[in-house]
Amino acid sequence: MEFPVFETDRLRLVQVNEEHTRSFFDIMSKDEVMQYYGMDPLKNIDDASKIVHYFQKSFEGKRAIRWAILLKETGDFVGTLGLNNLSIHTKKAEIGFELHPTHWNKGIMAEAAKEVLRYSFEEFALYRIGAVTFPQNEPSIQLLKRLGFAEEGLLRGYLFQGNQTHDALIFSLVRTEWEHK
Repeated sequence: MEFPVFETDRLRLVQVNEEHTRSFFDIMSKDEVMQYYGMDPLKNIDDASKIVHYFQKSFEGKRAIRWAILLKETGDFVGTLGLNNLSIHTKKAEIGFELHPTHWNKGIMAEAAKEVLRYSFEEFALYRIGAVTFPQNEPSIQLLKRLGFAEEGLLRGYLFQGNQTHDALIFSLVRTEWEHK
């Protein structure tokens, strides 16, 4: 399968690759980004390189798709967005994302996510997209709701970060809801 590349008004969504490693590390090493991520901040660039490599292997294995979010105007890498736990056979996946703090509250993630959701439902023929987030992550919760996701419930002790377990909220959006939006 060829990696799907997209353009929106302000963004290019391309495959995350080695050239993005330094910028990816810059984002994933920030405490404010990782506070509700489900893993601790990265400590070195080798860890970022391993994750980038994992993104590529997961795509090749048809288990995930992860896009680099690039600003069309400058080409700057500002975050990633992807489908995790991808199951083509059962037509479902989970969406996940992170964005550099200097680009928060500018509608960038909503713009990118709308394109990935369109692709997921209309071209890739998925039926369900899930999302898992910390109950305290109000910006992500509000974004999911604006995108049409419905809260399904609480997953007790679902996330492990900072040497402790945390509850998580599960959200979902199904194709029929997307089509009626």
